[in-house]
Amino acid sequence: MSALAVEHQPPSGDDWDSVVRLWEGMDVPKGCKVEIIEGIVTVAPPPVNDHNLIAVAVQRRLYTVISEDWEVFQTLNLAVPSRSGLYIPDLVILPRSEVPNGENFVPAAAAELAVEITSRSNAVNDRVAKLKGYAAAGVPLYLLIDPHATGSPTIHLYGEPSDGKYRVLHAGKFGEAVHLPDPFDLTLDTFSFPRP
Repeated sequence: MSALAVEHQPPSGDDWDSVVRLWEGMDVPKGCKVEIIEGIVTVAPPPVNDHNLIAVAVQRRLYTVISEDWEVFQTLNLAVPSRSGLYIPDLVILPRSEVPNGENFVPAAAAELAVEITSRSNAVNDRVAKLKGYAAAGVPLYLLIDPHATGSPTIHLYGEPSDGKYRVLHAGKFGEAVHLPDPFDLTLDTFSFPRP
């Protein structure tokens, strides 16, 4: 199953509110991920087991270095209205105090780190649209784990967002270590990540 496009024009202003209402009201099969990417409501199938194994390996390591008042979320909705986006990163780390009760999403700017693990059906969104969206929102670090990269699986760490763009802090392949700088100061060993 591939991603399904529901809305076709990038929204702004009142249109953004309309797309968010459409997103909120969707009846979607269990386990599917519904996001707004560049104004398009997309529905993606549940991830495969390899995807989940990578996510839990990264999550387990992150819990060893984050402070008590921060959390690692797997299903938190991050809003990037300036890019007509509402993303659900595979992992996102932010202070618990930034997650308001009773709301459907959090401003992406509250995130300290967003982690995306590509799937065959939506890899281009993670590589392009979300890269631009997280940078535009000022998310300090974006970790892109790409098992579906051409040639062999890759891992990229982006940081230092400025003018809606990131600087590449690390570009490597599975099997190499990647260091997440402060406030994490964590080296991730990617050798055990499953390969498709």
